[in-house]
Amino acid sequence: MAQLYFYYSAMNAGKSTALLQSSYNYQERGMRTVVYTAEIDDRFGAGKVSSRIGLSSPAKLFNQNSSLFDEIRAEHEQQAIHCVLVDECQFLTRQQVYELSEVVDQLDIPVLCYGLRTDFRGELFIGSQYLLAWSDKLVELKTICFVAVKQAWCCVLIKQADLITKVSRW
Repeated sequence: MAQLYFYYSAMNAGKSTALLQSSYNYQERGMRTVVYTAEIDDRFGAGKVSSRIGLSSPAKLFNQNSSLFDEIRAEHEQQAIHCVLVDECQFLTRQQVYELSEVVDQLDIPVLCYGLRTDFRGELFIGSQYLLAWSDKLVELKTICFVAVKQAWCCVLIKQADLITKVSRW
């Protein structure tokens, strides 16, 4: 039985690396995966998931208007999908998280979502809020803070010694 997974952590914890490894594990066994990432994330180029250790994979883009269930169902009808993986899932809308839960329940395809739980103020992203509520499995990926030697949960961007207090959200 398929499940909806939410893998969350602070920045630089290896979420994209873990996603790419999971996708590779499916493909190595002859299983087809579909990888999504947020259109807003173009740090390493649009339409791909990349890790800081040099791994990358092509990815479909989603934005606020994407109908993920319809896209996945149509593609699954053409050729079986064995797993859907979503990077930067904090940018999903409430409706898109619901649609991913329907992919799991109606199409019996596992969905693995990777992203941030909260922004630098400790506030939940919308996608993360609903993934925390509706996921079948929650997995925290641990990382070490680059300032202190303890688990990190919050990253803050500092520019010229000024704390940036506004964040762009969908």
